[in-house]
Amino acid sequence: MFDTMKQPALWIFAAMSLSGQTLSDLKIDNPQASVRFITEQPHQPIARQDRSLNRVLVYIDSGQMIDMPAGSKPRKIDVKAGDVRWSPAQDTYTSESISDHPIRIVEVELKNTSPAAASFSAIDPLKADPKHYSLVLENKQVRVLRVHFGPNEQGELHEHTLNHIVVYLNDQARGKTGDVRLDEPMKHNEQNPLDHAVERIAIDLK
Repeated sequence: MFDTMKQPALWIFAAMSLSGQTLSDLKIDNPQASVRFITEQPHQPIARQDRSLNRVLVYIDSGQMIDMPAGSKPRKIDVKAGDVRWSPAQDTYTSESISDHPIRIVEVELKNTSPAAASFSAIDPLKADPKHYSLVLENKQVRVLRVHFGPNEQGELHEHTLNHIVVYLNDQARGKTGDVRLDEPMKHNEQNPLDHAVERIAIDLK
């Protein structure tokens, strides 16, 4: 489907901040979504200019942040590695990591409008394999699933009917912590061949 997305992203963006900079690495850019891997440096407020689209944020690291939306009071946010947040479109705002270490975030900026309701298979992963798939959030644009397999666990046959973005939360057979990939609709079975548990986030694009 989107062949250009199968090529490695080579664009690196440096967004100037009030007291330093953050790095934003564009991973995916297609008609449905743009996906960036962002590293927020500690104690460096970052001014973000364009937030006209809704976003899904997946946190790779734990820590504390200050969120300062335009026209609103600053608020402190405690995040844990693996947390997922829905971030609605808003005016310019500033955020800052107040931890003593960088915080890595996968930012999925949504371009899709989804005029019709999404259709899911009779063997949708939530139905066919609830042991390994659980619902994190769902709205008109996305459905976000958490995928967890214990050591050497085998899953059930299931079908993904939508394009979906996969974010790796720890090192796995097909990717490292923080890696991102775009998968097309597919029917498959899964197995974790490793001796440790694996976890990832799957974001269905409606």
